[in-house]
Parts: sequence; C-alpha cells; structure tokens
Amino acid sequence: MSTLDIDTTLDTARILVCTGSGGVGKTTTAASLALRAAERGRRTVVLTIDPARRLAQSMGLSALDNTPRRVEGIDGSKGGSLDAMMLDMKRTFDDIVLAHAEPDKAQSILENPFYQALSSSFAGTQEYMAMEKLGQLKATGGYDLIVVDTPPTRSALDFLDAPERMTTFLDGRMIKILMAPAKAGGKAYLKVVSTGFNVFTSVISKIIGAQVLQDVSQFVAALETMFGGFRERAQATYDLLKAPGTAFVVVAAPERDALREAAYFVERLAEERMPLAGLVVNRVHRSGSAVLTVERSLAAAQALDESGGHEMPAAVLRLHAERMALAARERRLQERFTGAHPGVPVVEVAALPGDVHDLDGLRAVGADMAGGQAAAVPA
Repeated sequence: MSTLDIDTTLDTARILVCTGSGGVGKTTTAASLALRAAERGRRTVVLTIDPARRLAQSMGLSALDNTPRRVEGIDGSKGGSLDAMMLDMKRTFDDIVLAHAEPDKAQSILENPFYQALSSSFAGTQEYMAMEKLGQLKATGGYDLIVVDTPPTRSALDFLDAPERMTTFLDGRMIKILMAPAKAGGKAYLKVVSTGFNVFTSVISKIIGAQVLQDVSQFVAALETMFGGFRERAQATYDLLKAPGTAFVVVAAPERDALREAAYFVERLAEERMPLAGLVVNRVHRSGSAVLTVERSLAAAQALDESGGHEMPAAVLRLHAERMALAARERRLQERFTGAHPGVPVVEVAALPGDVHDLDGLRAVGADMAGGQAAAVPA
C-alpha cells in the first residue's frame, strides 16, 4: 500500500474534488485541505455543495453563499489566500439565464413557474449547477486551486453524469415536441396546435394539467437559445475534470459501508479515466501502546479485579482492550480495500475527541493528513 502525499497533491493540483459517503468528515477534510494549500502559498477557494453549515462555522464565517468570501485568520505570509463559498443552485441558474439570454427572454424565464420549480428542486439541477459554478471559478483565473466538496457518493456520481444528462434532456423527444409550437409561431402555431399537437396536449394535459403544460412549453421556448451554451459549458467542465491538474480525493471512514462506497467510486473514476489522487481514511482509532494487546489487557484487568481495590486501573485496561479491538477491526477493513485496490494511495487521519469547529482544528487535521508536518512551503 502506497501513502498519499497530500502536500505534493496540494502543490500541483489546480482542481481538487473531495467525495465520499455521508458522515465521514468529507466537508471537514475539504476545508482542511483548502486551508493547508492556502498556508503553503496558494490562492485557494473551497466550494461546498453539501448543505451542512459546519464549513462556515469552522472558518469563522457567519454564513456562506454563492459568492466567495475571504477567510480571515490564515497565515498569508507565503502569499496564499483562502476564500469559501456554498453553492446556491437557484442563484447560479438565475445568473446563467441573465448572462446568456436576451433581457426580455431572461425575464420571461425567471418568472416562469416551471423554471422556478426546476431551478430549486429538480433532480440533477444541483449537480449541473455545481459544474457551472466550477467552470465559472476556473474561468476567473483568480485562483491557483479550487477545492470542491461534493454531496455524498451516490449523488457525487451525478456530478460526473450532469453533462450527459443535460444533453439527453435537451435532445429528448418530449423537449422537441414542446418546442414545436413555439418554433412555428403565428398562424403556423395555431395550425400545429389544432392538428397533431392537439392530440399530444390533450393526453398530457390530463396527466399534468393544462397550465403546467403551458408553463413547460413557454419555458422551453424561451430557453431554446441557451441550449447550445448549456451543452458546451457542461462538456467543457466535464473535460476539465479529466484534464491534467485535476485530482479526486475519496474520503471514507474505517467502516464497512463507507469503504464499500469508496471502492464503488474509485472504480467509477477508473472507468471514466479521471485522475484519482488517493483515499483519505478519516477518524481512524490508534493506540500508543500496541505492545499491550487485547488479550494481555483483559488478563491484567481480571488479575486486578481478583486482587481487589483496583477498579480504576482495571477499567482503564478494559477501555484500552476495546480500543485495540476497534483498531484491529478497522485495520482489517482497510486491508480488504487495499487488497482489492492495491494501486490506490492511502492516508489515515486519527479520530478526534470532538468536532472540528475552528481554523486550529482544521490545521490539525491537515497536518495529520500530511504526516504531522506543518504547512511549510516546498523547497
């Protein structure tokens, strides 16, 4: 098993995508990596797509929104900086409409009830808007490194699938049928509605309602001029994820389900030929007294119980035995992962007694990932 060199990854990557199942400390890992990169001299921004607010709190920000906010309190002596933001998918979608549609059509789109539902809660919109925002951040040229904190693993796969799904949606038969009346226009519009399209609308209206159908048709017609741009930008961002300078870091806990999800995503990245930096195994239990095995600890605790008057030392020995047993179980699970994926570099992060809630905590996590080293600039 090779070791993931975190500092080399931070010094060379231009886009770093952190992914993993829920509850494994992925958001904290992304924030720690971003902070460490900034304090090593890189202009860094971290984009979180996870709705959790821990990222803002740990960076001393009252809130995160769709605009990068400067994080104060970092060591900028080496020329680095750190911004943080949280994806607002509706705001991102609105900005795209305003930037790429004519003013009258833009207003029509923004006011359309179907658009308002699509931009707020439609399945896949969040992942597609994440792709858009990543592309926008890259296009500014203002950052040396963009760290992306994705949703839990299965949703993160949607992050990769967003361009294809958007293209499929835009090229779908339903969309083309809905666009037909608006394309015809004027008398031709009435003719289309009164003939073949009338059969279609009568059936669909019974299913979703006439007003909803009208809203969808008007939305599609207004959005038509933007379709090509959607495709092009989505594909460009997808290509960016495969390009040199991009690296994926999979985050997992030393638990069966989390490592199974990590294996699934590692395999998917390999299929897509996307660059995997390695695996971060978070919240690993370690022991400073490995020589004192589970068996010896339990035997010593029993001996103390039998001699009487040593309740506290006996309890400590049993606690140590439990910790050693847990560490052994975690080690076996990791060995199973590395046995199936021997070429994936791995780094462990020790379990902490509490949640990370400030910059010092993030620094400690980053240092642990880097083998206990301070965030020094490379020679």
